[in-house]
Amino acid sequence: MATFGTTTAAATNQNPNKSIEVTHPPADSVSSLSFSPKANFLVATSWDNQVRCWEITKNGTTVGSVPKASISHEQPVLCSAWKDDGTTVFSGGCDKQVKMWPLLSGGQPVTVAMHDAPIKDIAWIPEMNLLATGSWDKTLRYWDTRQSNPVHTQQLPDRCYALTVLHPLMVVGTADRNLIIFNLQNPQTEFKRIVSPLKYQTRCVAAFPDKQGFLVGSIEGRVGVHHLDDAQSSKNFTFKCHRDGNEIYSVNSINFHPVQHTFATAGSDGAFNFWDKDSKQRLKAMSRCSQPIPCGAFNNDGSIFAYAVSYDWSKGAENHNPQTAKSYIYLHLPQEAEVKAKPRSNNTGRR
Repeated sequence: MATFGTTTAAATNQNPNKSIEVTHPPADSVSSLSFSPKANFLVATSWDNQVRCWEITKNGTTVGSVPKASISHEQPVLCSAWKDDGTTVFSGGCDKQVKMWPLLSGGQPVTVAMHDAPIKDIAWIPEMNLLATGSWDKTLRYWDTRQSNPVHTQQLPDRCYALTVLHPLMVVGTADRNLIIFNLQNPQTEFKRIVSPLKYQTRCVAAFPDKQGFLVGSIEGRVGVHHLDDAQSSKNFTFKCHRDGNEIYSVNSINFHPVQHTFATAGSDGAFNFWDKDSKQRLKAMSRCSQPIPCGAFNNDGSIFAYAVSYDWSKGAENHNPQTAKSYIYLHLPQEAEVKAKPRSNNTGRR
């Protein structure tokens, strides 16, 4: 474990929304952002094999960032999650393992989960005191972090691309547009399996705060709103986003606001937007950054939205310029009008 901090080149039009820049960002593309559920500690994982933590200081509208510590994996890190008590960070990635980092106590990271292929997404489930890990080895595994073997291994129909947990609901998105829904009161049996309402590859999923359904985002600039109860299927819809004329971009992350229960999407077009699914309205469209936004995260009270700006290889190697492809992490302070739910209208059309 080490502190970190190196100077980086100044941004060139990377920050059209005048967000607060986090100091000493990763040296390569950012793969995930996670805020502590208890305090303003922000963790970022990166393709530079590092997991970094900053303390975000907030005094009114004055916000700063202080690098706290970092750890290394042997290969690029793809995902992160906090323990519910805010003491510990989990990180997983291309070295096929999850490390548990007792960050607040200053302890050393230890390996607590293993797969046969890279680990794409993870979630801590406090109600079960278990860690869930989804991998490209086509399995979902549950781990008691005190044991070296998984408590249960669940076969998936294909590679795991994304998962979301809000006990007792878990949704796993895999290759070939499968969406597998689990009731974690019976975690060893699939509750339901559906084909994504979107016609293209799943990129991200997010459980509704009321656990009655979930959102799914695809590489084709579209989000699906899906309710679990078939009796509510008339409320299901999809909408287009992260598009610019004929240019269509991936929806890379979906995050619900912890208080308002509206949500943010971020995409490879370099934009993030705030939405209200119940009134079917976009609450705020932010200006596009000059690089993609691979991930975003709200802090525990929704007063800060963190987002990364870095190349995500969505346009291949030929569009990668090492001179301009710097990585940034920004903090946006949402205004109430940007995230507060709107009264429902009678309009049932798509927007």
